[in-house]
Amino acid sequence: MLLALTLAFAGEVCEVANPTASFSIPHVAKAPDLNTNPNSETWSHAAYTWIEKDCTQQIDYPKLKTEVRGFWTDSDLYLLFISPYNHLNLWLPADNSKDRLKLWDRDVVEFFLGDDWTDIKHYREFEIAPTGDWVDLAIDLNKDSYDANWDSGWQRQGRIDENNHVWYAAARVPLKSVSEKPVKPATKWRANLYRIDGLGADPVRHFLCWQPTCVVNRDPNHVPEHFGTLIFVQ
Repeated sequence: MLLALTLAFAGEVCEVANPTASFSIPHVAKAPDLNTNPNSETWSHAAYTWIEKDCTQQIDYPKLKTEVRGFWTDSDLYLLFISPYNHLNLWLPADNSKDRLKLWDRDVVEFFLGDDWTDIKHYREFEIAPTGDWVDLAIDLNKDSYDANWDSGWQRQGRIDENNHVWYAAARVPLKSVSEKPVKPATKWRANLYRIDGLGADPVRHFLCWQPTCVVNRDPNHVPEHFGTLIFVQ
């Protein structure tokens, strides 16, 4: 994600504590159909975590508290984001036919995944908007490369529930798109989960991280040294 941010936040900046956040997700034997219904059978065995803190400060956003559910199969990682909202900030008209660059300039959820614990500046980025617009990127910060031509082969869906002021994003990511190594119980990936919300310019929008990255005057998302851990369990 290409973000040129000069963040002028007030208040105390957090410090990253170790160990960073971890999210253990269970294995499901049969690969279910992807959907955005949290009450469906698809998500009945998923683990869950929350995104509720600002990336840069020790600030909670209880009205934006975002649930993330996850599980894995032999071939794919499944994630569901459940995002309450006050106002939507969308790219319109929607276009789900191809990568949509600049998606991060409107409301979006994101997740970054990497299996390389040595070259931590090499990972994958996935984004989904409420409209279902999407982008997937191969990141190599060593080369300042954000490759939008890379194709993960993932499936994704977005849905807006206007009556309840909640929007949903679901993803099914082929494991092989992130790692050439076989994924098995106890496998660990480096990861972070994000949500960007709100109207206006970047300094007044909400940048939420599952694992707070605690940086200023730089993009608060692309901070691989402060990623958490996604753990694949049985």
